[in-house]
Amino acid sequence: MTVPAVRLTVYLHATPEHVWHALTNADESGVYWGHRNVSTWLPGAAWEHRRTDDSGVADVVGTVVEVERPHRLVTTWAGPDEQRPAGPSRVTFRLQGHRDLTRLTVTHDDLADEREQADAEAGWSAVLSNLKTYLETGRPLPQEPWLMP
Repeated sequence: MTVPAVRLTVYLHATPEHVWHALTNADESGVYWGHRNVSTWLPGAAWEHRRTDDSGVADVVGTVVEVERPHRLVTTWAGPDEQRPAGPSRVTFRLQGHRDLTRLTVTHDDLADEREQADAEAGWSAVLSNLKTYLETGRPLPQEPWLMP
């Protein structure tokens, strides 16, 4: 069974450089994502999605596959102990600037099943909403949107 990729697009009042920084800077990503994205962001480098509670726990890990700063970033995506026969899923961030806007398209593919697809769609929708609010107002949403029932 082929599981369709999750693809979401959001338009942000920010430059591609600012959006890139928000995605790849550990401290800034921690503000709106609840996790710090930690890596050197060089092709082949490891990356971790670490909790902001100072526990050092990484809930997602992967490898940086492609980097075209500030327009394209591709990483693998897996739980720290996840062993899937087909390998980890993959996330592509595509940033396109136009005047005062950036169109950010996130594609999450190589998903295992429909449940993982639904979880990815809900998670990315919440994170992108929080990112947009954060970049445009300087503050994330008042509650973590991924906790909403």
